[in-house]
Amino acid sequence: MLLKKSRYSRNRNRWQYFFKPWQQVDLLLFLLPIAVSIFGGFVILSTELNQEQDKWWWHLLVAGVGVLLGLIVARSRYENLQRWHWITYGLTNASLIAVMAVGVSAKGAQRWINIFGFNVQPSEFAKVGVIITLAALLHKRTASTIPNFFRALAVTAVPWGLVFLQPDLATSLVFGAIVLAMLYWANANPGWLIILISPVVAAILFSMPWPWAEPYVLVEGIFFTPLGLIWSFTMGLIGWRTLPWKRFGIGGIGALALNLLGGELGIFAWNNLLKEYQKGRITSFLDPEADPLGTGYHLIQSRIAIGAGEWFGWGPFNGPMTQLNFVPEQHNDFIFSAVGEQFGFMGCLVLLLAFCLICQRLLHVALTAKDNFGSLMAIGVLAMIVFQMAVNIGMTIGLAPVAGIPLPFMSYGRSAMLSNFIAIGLVESVANFRQLKKY
Repeated sequence: MLLKKSRYSRNRNRWQYFFKPWQQVDLLLFLLPIAVSIFGGFVILSTELNQEQDKWWWHLLVAGVGVLLGLIVARSRYENLQRWHWITYGLTNASLIAVMAVGVSAKGAQRWINIFGFNVQPSEFAKVGVIITLAALLHKRTASTIPNFFRALAVTAVPWGLVFLQPDLATSLVFGAIVLAMLYWANANPGWLIILISPVVAAILFSMPWPWAEPYVLVEGIFFTPLGLIWSFTMGLIGWRTLPWKRFGIGGIGALALNLLGGELGIFAWNNLLKEYQKGRITSFLDPEADPLGTGYHLIQSRIAIGAGEWFGWGPFNGPMTQLNFVPEQHNDFIFSAVGEQFGFMGCLVLLLAFCLICQRLLHVALTAKDNFGSLMAIGVLAMIVFQMAVNIGMTIGLAPVAGIPLPFMSYGRSAMLSNFIAIGLVESVANFRQLKKY
């Protein structure tokens, strides 16, 4: 009896020793992405039944490697990244520069580096590098002052510009979402964040051919729209109320001028820089039937597939839109349409619930982190996941322009999958070391 008890105790101690380094991790935050990744592989397999491809196998294999990397990162102390954040920043920029020098081109963009026969997309890993760098900077000096606010923006501008020049507009938008969320979490004035993105909104309002707000000439050679003017003057008011330069209304005048300039630049870009197919991709979600065989084709087919699923779908490996390959890029950007057709509204709802739980756990870790550095990293990862999920699902149902943003853990993409699991591992490290323990 004593011998049996001693053996049991030894075995229990061995298991405790094995699990002890990860005993503080958020288990649900690890299991949910794994479950979504497995489901993603299943859906990718369903889109390849009539094709001689093996993307589903690669998807699951890379997800397994990502889980392993995430566990290793979760076991490592995240605080050490503070001391090395400039090295992380340098490696991030160096990889993006290397893409421009020796990168592989595809689909009109140079975004990949060939390493031992595999195409690696550095911009995906750059998102994690920016999160680490910004968290380290804002941990030392919060964004509650204008100098610190612009310091964080200046640091982010370099990798953002390198990604934009590839060109990779979709990933550069993800960078913007990450920066805005982390600045807000670092006590930046919300009015400053609104003014920061306001020129982009002004450019859209001034340049795009909105049917209810046609441009008109206010000053010779300069075009304005009623919506653009209302927006610009509103931003001027916010600038006057929130910016520190209240004397003579400098803050308000500056914000107003910034939006008017953004509007004029938007008009110039729309008329002289953007090609017709680029304009079509931007406006197709407003009226996809205007070009049903061109820019609106993806969106029309995607909406038909999702609508055909009705409440409970056609069932796994069924559905004419999926099996007959009517929807392009079903394994990647438009994988949500395959989910909608095969599993219906209820299947989409379950998938959305899984993403909501992932986001809830990320927010929980951010709120319970022992320091600002860990909290900021968790918020950066949360912003990255939420923005990609919202834009991807939005574009498949016609609520957002079609952009090359994958659905996290679901879409096929090796670099994206690895970077997502590394990001989850960083947050798990924050959770794992909330209480100071030495193993």
